[in-house]
Amino acid sequence: MASPAARVVVEADKSALADSVAAQFVGKLAQLTQERETVHVSLTGGSMGAAVLERVAGHPGAAMVDFPRVHFWWSDERFLPRAHGERNALQAREALLDSLDIPAANVHEPAAADDGVSLDEAAAAYAVELAQYGTEERPYPEFDICFLGVGPDGHIASLFPDRVEVSVTDVSVLAVRDSPKPPPERVTFTRPVINSSRRVWLVAAGADKAPALGLVLAGASPFSVPAAGASGTSETVVWVDRAAAAELPDDLLED
Repeated sequence: MASPAARVVVEADKSALADSVAAQFVGKLAQLTQERETVHVSLTGGSMGAAVLERVAGHPGAAMVDFPRVHFWWSDERFLPRAHGERNALQAREALLDSLDIPAANVHEPAAADDGVSLDEAAAAYAVELAQYGTEERPYPEFDICFLGVGPDGHIASLFPDRVEVSVTDVSVLAVRDSPKPPPERVTFTRPVINSSRRVWLVAAGADKAPALGLVLAGASPFSVPAAGASGTSETVVWVDRAAAAELPDDLLED
């Protein structure tokens, strides 16, 4: 993986993993919201993404976070109706966001399939929204924390192995069609947006993730294993349970 070298943190099981990541997330947000006016966080979907947010909602330290300073985004979203259960944003709202006293404008949800826009228009609108918090040279925010799940095939966000989206660097957001994982239509960040993040936290659980994580830590090509190309500018952490860590060398593991 790109510099800085990734830390690998191993927890006993999925529940312990969610607890640990949530505790670190709450602590970091408490610190960041004391230090700056605006904090940008990119969320991920999936069962682990939702589990972490549920733990954040119930964490006693969450009271120390100045949540109105936090802006929430998603590294990818399924182009489905807004109330569809597989929307990453809906899962995050139910797990945490709806319980927070934050301005609606702080939740940057990509357009949905029933919003009256096309997939291409949804991607373009999300890019415009990102640019409002970026610079001329970097038309997107520098995320303080970027959460990423890792698929069994090594995909992150909606960047799938050996597809053209992985190599795109001149735009911030792409429309994805014919996704190898349903649903077929999605909106995704490109690699430059992810890799400009200060902290990239990859979270994976389950034995089916072990082969991909082995390739990630072995320095596989990011075009064949997109997760291998994800890194933060100041910190990269791979959070796993013991099942997902099964194929990782012991000298890389941190309990």
